[in-house]
Amino acid sequence: MKFISLHSRGGNYLVVAQNVAWLRAAENGQTQVGMVGSSPLLVSGEIDDVAASILAQANAAV
Repeated sequence: MKFISLHSRGGNYLVVAQNVAWLRAAENGQTQVGMVGSSPLLVSGEIDDVAASILAQANAAV
């Protein structure tokens, strides 16, 4: 199980990379991250930046 860090204006999240289901652009330069079995998270950053961060962290060597 690989945890990734997602940054939010209200705090930071550690989520299981495999549980990320979708991304959707939100207002004010934020992105909604859909989670399997949960409500979406609102994180800081444009959708392209968040996607790149998720991929980089998920593929990083342990």
